[in-house]
Amino acid sequence: MSEAPVRVAVIVGSVREGRFGPVVADWLAGVARDHGGFDVEVVDLAEPDLPLAMPAFGSEPAAEVVAEVAKVTPRLEAADAFVVVTPEYNHSYPASLKNAIDWHRSEWSAKPVGFVSYGGISGGLRAVEHLRAVFAELHAVTIRETVSFHGAHTRFADGVPTDEGAAVAAKALLDQLEWWARSLAEARAARAYPG
Repeated sequence: MSEAPVRVAVIVGSVREGRFGPVVADWLAGVARDHGGFDVEVVDLAEPDLPLAMPAFGSEPAAEVVAEVAKVTPRLEAADAFVVVTPEYNHSYPASLKNAIDWHRSEWSAKPVGFVSYGGISGGLRAVEHLRAVFAELHAVTIRETVSFHGAHTRFADGVPTDEGAAVAAKALLDQLEWWARSLAEARAARAYPG
Protein backbone atom coordinates (compact mmCIF):
# COMPACT_ATOMS: atom_id res chain seq x y z
CA MET A 1 0.00 0.00 0.00
CA SER A 2 1.48 3.34 -1.02
CA GLU A 3 1.52 6.28 1.35
CA ALA A 4 -0.69 9.29 0.79
CA PRO A 5 1.18 12.30 -0.55
CA VAL A 6 2.38 14.96 1.87
CA ARG A 7 0.38 18.16 1.46
CA VAL A 8 2.94 20.93 1.12
CA ALA A 9 2.19 24.63 0.92
CA VAL A 10 4.81 26.56 -1.05
CA ILE A 11 4.52 30.09 0.30
CA VAL A 12 5.62 33.03 -1.88
CA GLY A 13 6.73 35.54 0.75
CA SER A 14 7.14 38.76 -1.23
CA VAL A 15 4.26 40.92 -2.40
CA ARG A 16 6.33 43.65 -4.07
CA GLU A 17 5.57 44.66 -7.62
CA GLY A 18 8.15 43.18 -9.99
CA ARG A 19 9.16 40.48 -7.48
CA PHE A 20 11.08 37.40 -8.58
CA GLY A 21 9.52 35.05 -6.01
CA PRO A 22 6.86 33.50 -8.28
CA VAL A 23 9.56 32.31 -10.70
CA VAL A 24 11.44 30.60 -7.87
CA ALA A 25 8.25 29.21 -6.29
CA ASP A 26 6.92 27.82 -9.57
CA TRP A 27 10.22 26.05 -10.19
CA LEU A 28 10.28 24.58 -6.67
CA ALA A 29 6.62 23.53 -6.92
CA GLY A 30 7.40 21.68 -10.15
CA VAL A 31 10.37 19.93 -8.54
CA ALA A 32 8.18 18.94 -5.58
CA ARG A 33 5.48 17.54 -7.90
CA ASP A 34 8.11 15.54 -9.80
CA HIS A 35 9.55 14.29 -6.49
CA GLY A 36 6.53 12.07 -6.12
CA GLY A 37 5.83 12.38 -2.42
CA PHE A 38 3.93 15.66 -2.43
CA ASP A 39 0.57 17.23 -3.17
CA VAL A 40 1.63 20.83 -3.82
CA GLU A 41 -0.30 24.06 -3.35
CA VAL A 42 1.31 27.43 -4.01
CA VAL A 43 0.15 30.09 -1.55
CA ASP A 44 1.15 33.43 -3.05
CA LEU A 45 0.73 36.16 -0.45
CA ALA A 46 0.13 38.65 -3.28
CA GLU A 47 -2.97 36.84 -4.55
CA PRO A 48 -5.83 39.35 -4.86
CA ASP A 49 -8.09 37.42 -2.48
CA LEU A 50 -5.47 37.15 0.26
CA PRO A 51 -4.86 39.91 2.79
CA LEU A 52 -1.08 39.91 2.78
CA ALA A 53 -0.10 42.75 2.65
CA MET A 54 -2.49 42.75 5.53
CA PRO A 55 -2.21 45.22 8.38
CA ALA A 56 0.49 44.71 10.95
CA PHE A 57 -0.33 42.25 13.69
CA GLY A 58 -2.01 43.90 16.67
CA SER A 59 -3.80 42.95 19.83
CA GLU A 60 -7.31 43.80 18.65
CA PRO A 61 -7.75 43.31 14.90
CA ALA A 62 -10.76 44.81 13.21
CA ALA A 63 -13.47 42.41 12.06
CA GLU A 64 -12.61 42.98 8.39
CA VAL A 65 -8.98 42.05 9.08
CA VAL A 66 -10.02 38.83 10.79
CA ALA A 67 -12.22 37.99 7.80
CA GLU A 68 -9.36 38.64 5.39
CA VAL A 69 -6.91 36.54 7.41
CA ALA A 70 -9.44 33.71 7.47
CA LYS A 71 -9.02 33.34 3.69
CA VAL A 72 -5.51 31.93 4.03
CA THR A 73 -5.94 30.07 7.33
CA PRO A 74 -7.57 26.89 5.94
CA ARG A 75 -4.86 26.56 3.31
CA LEU A 76 -2.15 26.67 5.97
CA GLU A 77 -4.10 24.41 8.33
CA ALA A 78 -4.51 21.75 5.61
CA ALA A 79 -0.77 21.59 4.93
CA ASP A 80 1.40 18.85 6.41
CA ALA A 81 4.54 20.85 5.58
CA PHE A 82 5.67 24.20 4.22
CA VAL A 83 8.34 25.58 1.93
CA VAL A 84 8.82 29.31 2.36
CA VAL A 85 10.20 31.09 -0.70
CA THR A 86 11.69 34.33 0.54
CA PRO A 87 13.85 37.16 -0.72
CA GLU A 88 16.17 39.07 1.54
CA TYR A 89 15.15 42.67 2.22
CA ASN A 90 17.57 44.71 4.35
CA HIS A 91 19.22 41.59 5.83
CA SER A 92 15.87 39.98 6.71
CA TYR A 93 12.59 38.75 5.24
CA PRO A 94 9.53 40.69 3.97
CA ALA A 95 6.93 42.25 6.25
CA SER A 96 4.18 40.43 4.33
CA LEU A 97 5.71 37.12 5.36
CA LYS A 98 6.02 38.23 8.98
CA ASN A 99 2.35 39.17 8.99
CA ALA A 100 1.34 35.82 7.50
CA ILE A 101 3.33 34.02 10.17
CA ASP A 102 2.16 36.15 13.09
CA TRP A 103 -1.55 35.98 12.24
CA HIS A 104 -1.35 32.19 12.60
CA ARG A 105 -0.08 29.92 15.33
CA SER A 106 -1.50 26.40 15.52
CA GLU A 107 -1.23 26.07 11.73
CA TRP A 108 2.58 25.91 12.04
CA SER A 109 2.83 23.85 15.22
CA ALA A 110 4.65 20.50 15.02
CA LYS A 111 5.01 20.75 11.24
CA PRO A 112 8.20 21.03 9.15
CA VAL A 113 9.26 24.16 7.27
CA GLY A 114 11.83 24.27 4.49
CA PHE A 115 13.30 27.38 2.88
CA VAL A 116 14.18 28.49 -0.62
CA SER A 117 15.80 31.91 -0.58
CA TYR A 118 17.06 34.39 -3.11
CA GLY A 119 18.74 37.75 -3.04
CA GLY A 120 21.99 39.55 -3.65
CA ILE A 121 25.37 38.27 -2.61
CA SER A 122 24.01 36.35 0.40
CA GLY A 123 21.31 34.56 -1.59
CA GLY A 124 18.73 35.37 1.06
CA LEU A 125 20.39 33.26 3.74
CA ARG A 126 20.21 36.04 6.34
CA ALA A 127 16.42 36.07 5.87
CA VAL A 128 16.35 32.31 6.41
CA GLU A 129 18.35 32.57 9.63
CA HIS A 130 15.85 35.10 11.00
CA LEU A 131 12.94 32.88 9.96
CA ARG A 132 14.40 29.86 11.76
CA ALA A 133 14.14 31.67 15.11
CA VAL A 134 10.58 32.80 14.40
CA PHE A 135 9.39 29.32 13.44
CA ALA A 136 11.11 27.78 16.48
CA GLU A 137 8.98 30.06 18.64
CA LEU A 138 5.89 28.67 16.88
CA HIS A 139 6.97 25.06 17.55
CA ALA A 140 7.67 24.31 13.88
CA VAL A 141 10.63 22.18 12.81
CA THR A 142 12.88 23.85 10.26
CA ILE A 143 14.70 21.73 7.72
CA ARG A 144 18.48 22.04 7.67
CA GLU A 145 18.85 21.75 3.89
CA THR A 146 18.12 25.02 2.11
CA VAL A 147 18.08 26.09 -1.53
CA SER A 148 19.61 29.51 -2.06
CA PHE A 149 20.11 31.69 -5.13
CA HIS A 150 22.45 34.66 -5.06
CA GLY A 151 21.80 37.00 -7.96
CA ALA A 152 18.68 34.96 -8.75
CA HIS A 153 17.61 37.08 -11.72
CA THR A 154 20.74 35.96 -13.56
CA ARG A 155 20.53 32.32 -12.46
CA PHE A 156 17.29 31.34 -14.19
CA ALA A 157 16.50 30.80 -17.87
CA ASP A 158 12.93 30.08 -18.94
CA GLY A 159 11.90 29.57 -15.30
CA VAL A 160 14.60 26.99 -14.55
CA PRO A 161 17.89 27.48 -12.67
CA THR A 162 20.94 27.37 -14.91
CA ASP A 163 22.97 25.69 -12.16
CA GLU A 164 22.30 21.95 -12.01
CA GLY A 165 23.22 22.01 -8.33
CA ALA A 166 19.89 23.69 -7.57
CA ALA A 167 17.97 20.51 -8.40
CA VAL A 168 20.31 18.47 -6.20
CA ALA A 169 19.81 20.91 -3.31
CA ALA A 170 16.03 20.90 -3.84
CA LYS A 171 15.93 17.09 -3.74
CA ALA A 172 17.86 17.06 -0.46
CA LEU A 173 15.46 19.62 1.03
CA LEU A 174 12.38 17.74 -0.19
CA ASP A 175 13.67 14.35 1.01
CA GLN A 176 14.11 15.78 4.51
CA LEU A 177 10.81 17.68 4.37
CA GLU A 178 8.92 14.52 3.44
CA TRP A 179 10.59 12.51 6.23
CA TRP A 180 9.80 15.15 8.85
CA ALA A 181 6.26 15.68 7.57
CA ARG A 182 5.44 11.97 7.75
CA SER A 183 7.15 11.50 11.12
CA LEU A 184 5.46 14.51 12.69
CA ALA A 185 2.04 13.56 11.26
CA GLU A 186 2.39 10.10 12.81
CA ALA A 187 3.40 11.66 16.12
CA ARG A 188 0.48 14.13 16.08
CA ALA A 189 -1.92 11.28 15.30
CA ALA A 190 -0.57 9.18 18.16
CA ARG A 191 -0.62 11.91 20.81
CA ALA A 192 -1.47 15.57 21.15
CA TYR A 193 1.46 17.94 20.82
CA PRO A 194 1.98 19.65 24.21
CA GLY A 195 3.12 23.02 22.81
